[in-house]
Amino acid sequence: MSGKEFLESVDKVFDNAAKVLKLSASLSNQIKSPNATYKVNFGVRINNQIKTFTGYRCVHSDHLEPVKGGIRFSLLADQSEVEALAALMTYKCALVDIPFGGSKGALIIDPNSYNKFDLERITRRFSQELIKRDMINPSQNVPAPDMGTGEREMAWIADEYRRLNPVDINAFACVTGKPINKHGIRGRTEATGRGVQYAIREFFRHKKDMKLAKLQGTLEGKTIIVQGLGNVGYHAAKFLSEEDGAKVIGVIERDGAVYNKKGVDIEKLKKHILKTGSVKKYKGYKSSGENLLTENCDILIPAALEGVINKDNAKKIKANLIVEAANGPITYEADQILNKEKVIIPDLYANAGGVTVSYFEWVKNLSRIRFGRLHKRGEENKILNLISSVEEITGRKLNLSNKENIIKGSDEIDLVRSGLDDTMRSAYIAMSYRMHAKNKVKDLRTSAMSIALEKIALSYDTLGL
Repeated sequence: MSGKEFLESVDKVFDNAAKVLKLSASLSNQIKSPNATYKVNFGVRINNQIKTFTGYRCVHSDHLEPVKGGIRFSLLADQSEVEALAALMTYKCALVDIPFGGSKGALIIDPNSYNKFDLERITRRFSQELIKRDMINPSQNVPAPDMGTGEREMAWIADEYRRLNPVDINAFACVTGKPINKHGIRGRTEATGRGVQYAIREFFRHKKDMKLAKLQGTLEGKTIIVQGLGNVGYHAAKFLSEEDGAKVIGVIERDGAVYNKKGVDIEKLKKHILKTGSVKKYKGYKSSGENLLTENCDILIPAALEGVINKDNAKKIKANLIVEAANGPITYEADQILNKEKVIIPDLYANAGGVTVSYFEWVKNLSRIRFGRLHKRGEENKILNLISSVEEITGRKLNLSNKENIIKGSDEIDLVRSGLDDTMRSAYIAMSYRMHAKNKVKDLRTSAMSIALEKIALSYDTLGL
């Protein structure tokens, strides 16, 4: 799917939700239109030659500031794709009550084509171009990792901002997704995949939605196929299989797929990919992953590229529940086909784990204290005192085999996961309620978008626009 098609799909979903809310054409146009898109061209000397690179940063909506959104490194990126992703960030933040506007960035580059030294120089030069335009700033525009970027690149960007703004005490809040030793937060790397897990868990708490998807029981034993074993797909598959008892029977990657009806060992497969750079020669390897996308399973999790499910293959999808772990993996046309018989948990919601924990990291950076540091031991002492009181009253020593786990106070990772779980639960409850309470809202995607637009419209009204 091209960037233009992606943007058109996002706008069509917007239009459907705007009709449900009966928003005026003028207000709809204001919310839908990106505020500004910046294109920068800059040169970097590599191998004694100046190579010119092109990058983008789109601010879709600054009804709340700072605006938030990742920076991806990809040869396929273009302006329309960046604007589509920025729009999704606006709606995503509104849906899950994160106080940010939406933004997105991209550098047109294949990061695998450069060594670490050259990639750092390119990243820092791109950062300079954005920083001097206030497109990276703790109070105005806060990037995060995306496709082709990670902790390393975020550390470079944060350091570049600090060097250019040495007296800004909040400098490290200019970007999220940083390493722990550079003011990152525990749980950020796993956040989007963990959010997918929490989203699916919440779905299985809603009997009406399970009935629509023709599913029964619990997550345990449910069969799953994951498309893309990058950061998001890997963590989602790992947590669902190891913690919830689901069975990941298939994994689709760019160079083939792995299928095992008894279940794929996600940890072993990931180690194989890291070692060899491919899924080839792994037990259950198939040369084509396209057929596996339409294999029988309970849950399909597209966690990689946009438009992987389209009008050409939508009717062949057999999964009862489709969870959009990636941004825009289902085209608008495919969505219309699938909604007749399937339940889709939309990217607007399912993909929100990353920005949620990024928000926690941003708050941590502004407060300059690790979550849990002030009260962890206080919690432990309260529980120990409670146990001692019970033992004193009963005259018996409690035989607690897992006493350490019972008395353990909340550390940063516990609080991050708790906050993420609460965020995903609350948003899903609102989506499900609206879908079943309003006749015009037929699916979770329209429900999610209408909730987001309602909040944004209220924000504009409060601002007097």
